[in-house]
Amino acid sequence: MGLQAAGTAHWTTARAIAPGPAECQTSGMTAFAYIGAALAEIAGCFGFWAWLRLGRSVFWLAPAIASLCLFAYLLTLVESEQAGRAFAAYGGVYIVASLAWLWLVEGARPDRWDVAGGAICLVGAAVILWGPRTS
Repeated sequence: MGLQAAGTAHWTTARAIAPGPAECQTSGMTAFAYIGAALAEIAGCFGFWAWLRLGRSVFWLAPAIASLCLFAYLLTLVESEQAGRAFAAYGGVYIVASLAWLWLVEGARPDRWDVAGGAICLVGAAVILWGPRTS
């Protein structure tokens, strides 16, 4: 078990397996922050890619930089006491979002190994973010 009580920095072991309304709101905000951050980071990085690799105008950089600033802000909304843990868990979300970008924007369908790897990364991200802590 070991779900984090909303608004506290410690873990309890006497919590029920099913989260309460406060935990659902926290999980919802974390999911929103991670998905939004992934979209913002990928869009921002693609702006630089388009400028440097696809020969697009330097004006692609202004929205790219704004998007990367939004990415950094959204990561601050994640419910985590440590930035490094929030960033590490975000990595799994970023990988899956990148595969979605590959398919939806670039038109290259991910293969079964992409999908399996993405699923493994999401499980790892969940363990990092929500795993029980002893201290």
